[in-house]
Amino acid sequence: MSIPLARIPSIDFLRGFVAVGRRMSITLAAQDLFLTQSAISRQIHTLESALGMKLFERAHRAIRFTPEGERLFLAADNAMQQLQDAIGTLRASMAQQPVTITASIGFIGLWLLPRLPRFQQIHPELEVRLSANNNIVDLRKEGLDIAIRYCAGESMPAGARRLFGETIFPVAHPSLGIARLDDPEIIARSVLLEFEGVESPCWQWESWLDRQGWAGVRPKGIVRFNLFDQMIHAAIAGQGIALGRSQFIRPMLDDGRLLALPTPQPGPPSNKVFCLLQRDHTPSKETQALIDWIVAEARHTDTLPLAG
Repeated sequence: MSIPLARIPSIDFLRGFVAVGRRMSITLAAQDLFLTQSAISRQIHTLESALGMKLFERAHRAIRFTPEGERLFLAADNAMQQLQDAIGTLRASMAQQPVTITASIGFIGLWLLPRLPRFQQIHPELEVRLSANNNIVDLRKEGLDIAIRYCAGESMPAGARRLFGETIFPVAHPSLGIARLDDPEIIARSVLLEFEGVESPCWQWESWLDRQGWAGVRPKGIVRFNLFDQMIHAAIAGQGIALGRSQFIRPMLDDGRLLALPTPQPGPPSNKVFCLLQRDHTPSKETQALIDWIVAEARHTDTLPLAG
């Protein structure tokens, strides 16, 4: 037999009753609910009055259930635990999760990280998680929200958004004393730093030298890198002349850590672009905020004047 919902006692009174029943102590129940002992006692008294029955038998320093109280506790405790579990699950699902973005080490280290403080100033409440990886992965399966990928412009993945292309030219630290790369003798006495992470003529010194008409010129040495950021750090350290990507090294050019070295002829053009993929067609507001910010930053990157 059940009663109408309107006749069920207040949940505050039932919560106080369950708290006492779980601890068999008014003092400890009061501590659990951050209430005074007198407030808990009033809740129990009010509940007993509403039900018309005693729920506890009180001794000098202890309490115990009456048969009616024990029966009510078994039902109320189970219902309260289910309510606790349900509310806990709902709150966990609503808790803000970090926005996870995956990109190459070079993109994260040289493009994203220097700019990220600006995003954090705008959205200090948002947590961003970075995953350095340029492999094609299932974003949903891997728990990723955004992916930045490097590919040929004509073969961008379906649904991808173009961020910017790349402009490549020789760069070196000022300590090398090179202002222009306009004499093959400079090549002959220099160490060339080459990025071999991409199989493209625009990243190969052989193709660049051929474009200048210096196909037979041999450099003092060549050091090859499979990570773009490592090559750039080597160039900043004065270890040789590198082929730099303007979109990534603009801060180094602006502050003088690197110098752009003009050549008589432009190097091989690149058809590569950086593009953005998002996991969800309608992302969370947090993910959308990061997407919008990246797109805006990329738009500015793509319109920067060329160095040199």
